[in-house]
Amino acid sequence: MVLVIYGRVLPEELRAMLPAHGKFIKLAVDVERNILAGGGALHADCEAELLELGSDNDNIWGADWYPFTQELQFEAMLNIRPRLGNRTQYLQSPVLRAKITTIVDTLLRGVYP
Repeated sequence: MVLVIYGRVLPEELRAMLPAHGKFIKLAVDVERNILAGGGALHADCEAELLELGSDNDNIWGADWYPFTQELQFEAMLNIRPRLGNRTQYLQSPVLRAKITTIVDTLLRGVYP
């Protein structure tokens, strides 16, 4: 189940996003709107939800959230965007990683399923 998170996530919402992968949640994060979508089988599933809600594709980046350990990883196929300066799955920009970390900290960190 893909959920779009606009404010602090509830534990039951976090639980609803876990079934696709069990220990982690695939995220697509809109770094301009400070929102995220999580819970799909693919980062692209989450990206599609944000696009449907009016997010600009250039502002959406992928990451994985591990709620049990509170870890964030910055690898996703949708991060391969050579025209935006990112040529690998790993999000290379420290500025974008910092923005995503801030958004995840605000919306997800400290909440456990």
